[in-house]
Amino acid sequence: MTLAKMIDHTALKPQTTKEEIVRLCEEAKQYNFASVCVNPTWIVTAAAALKGTDVDVCTVIGFPLGANTPETKAFETKDAIEKGATEIDMVINIGALKDGNETLVEQDIRAVVEAANGTLVKVIIETCLLTEEEKVKVCQLAVKAGAHFVKTSTGFSTGGATVEDIALMRKTVGPDIGVKASGGVRSLEDAEAVIEAGATRIGASSGVAILQGQISTSNY
Repeated sequence: MTLAKMIDHTALKPQTTKEEIVRLCEEAKQYNFASVCVNPTWIVTAAAALKGTDVDVCTVIGFPLGANTPETKAFETKDAIEKGATEIDMVINIGALKDGNETLVEQDIRAVVEAANGTLVKVIIETCLLTEEEKVKVCQLAVKAGAHFVKTSTGFSTGGATVEDIALMRKTVGPDIGVKASGGVRSLEDAEAVIEAGATRIGASSGVAILQGQISTSNY
């Protein structure tokens, strides 16, 4: 697999315009990225721009806080897929995990997995807010709930992906579940480091810079 096909080319800032989404999609086609990752409002635009290509349309659910109800996240998921999303990145209920409410955390993830009905689901655990024990536990719950990937970060909290977290997540989920590094992967060196640690996908707004061997100043 090429490095480009491991990158979700991302634009999730609230001020992102249609022109920027169209440019993101053109870059995704040019470099043959795995997907574009956009907010739900841009799914239709991205799906139209990428029609006839093998670049997926990824969107985010319960983003960026994860504090929506399972029912809301399930509705968001169904709506997103109907509009053209082919991958789903959902944020866990972080507060429920902190409370030790594993039942709600699992229910929350499972609601999205079931609503996705086979569409690939990545579970954003927001590693920067979790203890090591919580990281392990939520990865286990994600696997139990049927998710296809675990993902480090939204890129909107206090930190992004680290090599240590990727290694821990890979060790926890085993070889058959994807691990996505997102937040702070800004260079080819960063990308190679997280892949070496076990990442199989990278979420970055700096995908072009990474492939060109440059260093981006973007946080995501």
